Amino acid sequence: MRLLLLNPNTTAAVTDLLLAAARTVAAPGTELIPATAPRGVPYIATRAEAVLGGAVALEMLAEAEGLDGAIVAAFGDPGLGGARELFDFPVVGMAEAAMLTACMLGRRFSIVTFAQALEPWYAEAVEWNGLSGRCAAIRCLDGAFRDIAEVQEEKEALLVDLAARTVAEDRADVVILAGAPLAGLAARVADRVPVPLVDGVQAAVKQAEALVSLRSRKATAGSYRRPAPKPSLGLPPSLARRISHG
Repeated sequence: MRLLLLNPNTTAAVTDLLLAAARTVAAPGTELIPATAPRGVPYIATRAEAVLGGAVALEMLAEAEGLDGAIVAAFGDPGLGGARELFDFPVVGMAEAAMLTACMLGRRFSIVTFAQALEPWYAEAVEWNGLSGRCAAIRCLDGAFRDIAEVQEEKEALLVDLAARTVAEDRADVVILAGAPLAGLAARVADRVPVPLVDGVQAAVKQAEALVSLRSRKATAGSYRRPAPKPSLGLPPSLARRISHG
């Protein structure tokens, strides 16, 4: 199967991290196709940036060909709902996949991430997925970092300490290391945290593979049915055609 690994931020080095982590769990025969946003911000941390990234993600999905499925590889899942409306193949969000996987490993999960600015957006992602009752805490590091592509190395010890603290203080059964720049970190530090760690992109790959294998049909009713055709102005031709049913 062919899965688009779509990074809706502009940092190609983060796409490389995502791809490396994803390849370690992909099944034989799964082809991962990396794609980095051609415009936007280096990393998405706010609601406004998520809206921008979501729009670019829809354009990237419309331009890709021959896909069996796709992964929106940013933790807040920008554009995920719209993608599921517009496209016929399964689209999996990294945050959704991480949280649902965490719910299969324990009763309550905590989210641990590298920047305080991410907390409001991540909290809304938890609510959007209806999982507020299963989320023990969202724990974020304070302070600046030097390079978004190297933040996991720079902050590794602090992130491990924060994960251990949320287990002890918030009684988390599972910890999600959240954010595309942390891809691959969970496997490296798993033996230093006393509960299961979830890597978002790895969870998303396995969830996407499962959905493609199940061969579920595209909804023709309900809230994720494809919207009625509509004209548009100024959009890339591939996305305009998808919206107009052209």
